[in-house]
Amino acid sequence: MTKPNILFIVADQHNAKVLGHQGHPDVKTPHLDGLAREGCRFNNAITQNPICSPSRVSFLSGQYPHNHGYYSLSGPNPGGLPNIFGHFRAAGYFTAAMGKIHCPEYWVEDQCDVFHESNSWGAGSIVGRSKEYTRFLRERGVDELEDHILLPEFGERGRQSVEGRPSPLAFDESQEGWLAHTAIATMQRALHREQPFLLHVSFPRPHQCTTPCQEFWDLYDGKALSLPPNADYDLASANKAPHMIASARRWREGAWPLFEPKTFEAGRLRKLRGYLGAVSQVDAAVGSLLDFLRKTGQAENTIVVYTSDHGDYATEHGIMEKAPGICSDAITRVPLIWRAPGRVEAGGAVDDIVELVDIPNTLCALAGIDLMETSDGRDISGLLAGVGQREDRIGLTEFAWSKSIRKGQYRLVHYPRAFFPDEYPDGFGELYDLGADPWEMRNQYFDSDYQHIVSELRGELLERLITTTRPRTVSGVNSARFDTPEVNPQRAQRYQTVVNLDGKINPALLHSAANKNYL
Repeated sequence: MTKPNILFIVADQHNAKVLGHQGHPDVKTPHLDGLAREGCRFNNAITQNPICSPSRVSFLSGQYPHNHGYYSLSGPNPGGLPNIFGHFRAAGYFTAAMGKIHCPEYWVEDQCDVFHESNSWGAGSIVGRSKEYTRFLRERGVDELEDHILLPEFGERGRQSVEGRPSPLAFDESQEGWLAHTAIATMQRALHREQPFLLHVSFPRPHQCTTPCQEFWDLYDGKALSLPPNADYDLASANKAPHMIASARRWREGAWPLFEPKTFEAGRLRKLRGYLGAVSQVDAAVGSLLDFLRKTGQAENTIVVYTSDHGDYATEHGIMEKAPGICSDAITRVPLIWRAPGRVEAGGAVDDIVELVDIPNTLCALAGIDLMETSDGRDISGLLAGVGQREDRIGLTEFAWSKSIRKGQYRLVHYPRAFFPDEYPDGFGELYDLGADPWEMRNQYFDSDYQHIVSELRGELLERLITTTRPRTVSGVNSARFDTPEVNPQRAQRYQTVVNLDGKINPALLHSAANKNYL
């Protein structure tokens, strides 16, 4: 079989519930709904970090944050950490990345034949917006109107605003429209070279500013929008985390609305309308990409993946954006849809827990190339085909000082005792029974009936952190037992230790070590 093309699409900050096929009462996402019908959707896909850069490093490398070490935005080059672009390029693929890449400097771009960072906030991979996109906007005379990260009419006060209003840009001038056009031209270039492609398209929306183009804003004109069931309740009585309670209070009492009426209730409806419109705008851009694949006959030989780096509260819990993200399923669970005719069961819906770190090795398996040994993720292609052996999986989300673990219907958040020393000197945590409480309105962490679940998930968390950690050196492993670098290009000999290309020891070698005295 010819090597498949890969179209890997990411939206920024897409709440997994805000999709038509997930039963959202208002949102219009016809193209993503069609993608789900033609492919397989995962209903419980877990991101590895609740903010942009760390999540992106995770799903592009396949490593957990406790291994790659990134917990904040951008950062220096990770030095030797493989990513999917270099791995697929070595396998003969034309590689390209465009949009809000938002990764450590020169980690992605050096492995790509085509690279465009469209983020203009100054936190992109190489800091600054794509020259091609800037030139395009200036030729149209609309550069000063570009508003995906700033409401220009409010100056600095409009930066990172969650306020909603229609954008003055036409769709083809927006980030989503321009990226779709540029992605199509890039696919045409790869096809002209008769080379399979790995194309990563990362749309900035629905991340704020929630300013969809007029046509998508108008989709929700005059509609009585449905607030989520957890939009208005007493967080303190529900034993929510202190910083989450404080965040909800700031949104309710703060002077953040910029348009009239400047009330919390009116502001959040504008936010919600803009958010839904932005999701529909991303959906339209996805539709353009899928139409190109169909018209050129490439749809049958192209793996399409759609996901998001993390979620958004989208007015859940009275919060307008994504912080504090570790607290909520609205942030840690993301959309994940795969389409690959002949490789993926059409119409599949998988409830098993999977993680975004599973993406790289699943792509490798579907493409028929070697798996990435530096990836912590699994190959879930069996689940995609409907023949995989289902197992009791867990999903891990990390901040540096807090961790969330999802297993079955339960989600635990662990904080060190020093996190809330004044409010909870004996320690604080969160436990949600998503089977009984899908909107997470009751923290059961202190409930005596749930202590066995708290204990079990704490143990699972400790086990996962220990057994997946990649050490640089370790005693007890006899390197002579393993392949030499000459027969495995993903490994290198460093003195008496065989390491992967990131300079670390694969945890699989620790699992199989005969002598564990020093492990």
